[in-house]
Amino acid sequence: MSTSFTMIGGEGPNSYRDHSKYQGALVEAAKEKINEAISTKLDIDFTSNLVNIADFGCSSGPNTFTAVQTLIDAVENKYKKESNIEFQVFFNDSSNNDFNTLFKTLPPARLYFASGVPGSFFGRVLPRNSLHLGVSAYSLHFISKIPKEVKDRDSPVWNKDIHCSGSSKEVAKLYLGQYKIDVGSFLNARAQELVSGGLLLLLGSCRPNGVQMFETVEGMMIDFIGASLNEIANQGLIDQQKLDTFKLPIYAPQADELKQIIEDNGCFTIEVFENIIHAKGEYPLDPEFLTVSFKVTVGGSVASLFGQDGMEKTFELVKEKTQEMLPQIAKAKPGMQYLIVLRRNCFHDLFRSLKRDLNNVIAMMCVCVCMCCIVCYFK
Repeated sequence: MSTSFTMIGGEGPNSYRDHSKYQGALVEAAKEKINEAISTKLDIDFTSNLVNIADFGCSSGPNTFTAVQTLIDAVENKYKKESNIEFQVFFNDSSNNDFNTLFKTLPPARLYFASGVPGSFFGRVLPRNSLHLGVSAYSLHFISKIPKEVKDRDSPVWNKDIHCSGSSKEVAKLYLGQYKIDVGSFLNARAQELVSGGLLLLLGSCRPNGVQMFETVEGMMIDFIGASLNEIANQGLIDQQKLDTFKLPIYAPQADELKQIIEDNGCFTIEVFENIIHAKGEYPLDPEFLTVSFKVTVGGSVASLFGQDGMEKTFELVKEKTQEMLPQIAKAKPGMQYLIVLRRNCFHDLFRSLKRDLNNVIAMMCVCVCMCCIVCYFK
């Protein structure tokens, strides 16, 4: 069963829009590298003056506008001689995303046409060979579904926790397996949508090699959420059986895991894979900031199962636990903020084409053999 995961929408104090500056700062920090990559690696044929750009996993916050404007500025700088370039931007996210807030807050002075494209980015959402530049920021740590084994009480790898941050190696391995499938599906879809010479830019966070999830700030905060949910379940405020089924569809890969998945997929050549120094550094040691940051990210999923009151009570406890555990959080191992620039692998396209043609030839030969057999039989 597919899992849909969306940020808290709207423009209120609990909205992702009002609490996503940390994520947005990564685009600012990577801007110079993005400009350089587009300047040297983008190679598109201007058969028309239209450049198509898509943000996969746009959410409802302002960060998507910063990301696409960064790409537009870089393209305009590269193709200065092309005076009549027009831009079409596709904002993609799941159908549960708050597109209303997104489009109400579009920059009024924007110089591009905007369209919403609801649908899972684990499959194609745009026509073949229609996209020149794609970007996805802080979206590729979500998985499409929870491995069924970790939800089965009778399974030896049943996971009672809401995540795999402190779980056994077997549970983490299952999450990684699903992550590989989903990132592969994402890359396959983008490879079909991108034109030859187009680029796909990925920004987000992962774990440095050798670092376990429970050693990071993100892992600790997720553990606090799980502990808080268990606490209010013990108080009878939420149903324990429901809690046992609640799992966060998130996997934060190690850097080498992510790189290996991209290389094994074969659809893209890695042009850039860099650790970006985040403008805001690591998460600030502020219980209010940390609690709200995770509330706007996972609070919607908590509320959908346990109600608004259950969600609010959960994050009241999360804030208390964060305050108590600040010394431990201060010792957390730093994460890695990445910029990955991928160029569609033309040789992979050629191989797929040859494979398809070969399959057609084999099919025709089989038909001919069958026809010959039929003729011989009736003789």
